[in-house]
Amino acid sequence: MLVYFAAPLFSQAERHFNQYLTEKLEGLGYQVFLPQRDGIELNQTLYNKMTKEECRSAIFQLDTTKIMESNVFLFVLDGRVPDEGACVELGVAYTHKTLQHPNKVLIGLHTDVRSAFIGSKLNPMISVPLEYIAPTERQLLQILEHYRNFRTIANFVEES
Repeated sequence: MLVYFAAPLFSQAERHFNQYLTEKLEGLGYQVFLPQRDGIELNQTLYNKMTKEECRSAIFQLDTTKIMESNVFLFVLDGRVPDEGACVELGVAYTHKTLQHPNKVLIGLHTDVRSAFIGSKLNPMISVPLEYIAPTERQLLQILEHYRNFRTIANFVEES
């Protein structure tokens, strides 16, 4: 089963965490598309010959394809506000789930205590499409193990 890993990936800390969590997911038996690792790298020969605009288009096409191929869309929501690129990716994943792939699961990980909205940690345009938002890495791994075993997150009970 394929997990599309949507998260900020622009700082050393973000890339390190993404790689760390990806290794945990792969340890559960998931195949993970991690854009920073599996996406288009500007130093690859093919992409070095592209213009910046061609490269941007190739990144968009590859990521969109992988979102639609995925069984699980995972959105790391941490940060003052969720990453804007990952927000677009969530929209793609939600639309794909709604129109073509009803068994796709949309899950968030939100360990950040900061809140951008009064009375709510997340904008409803982000929180509502997500079927489950794990407050800890441990709970995220539990729900993904449950999904791997049962192909649903229904009846998921968090272990203490």
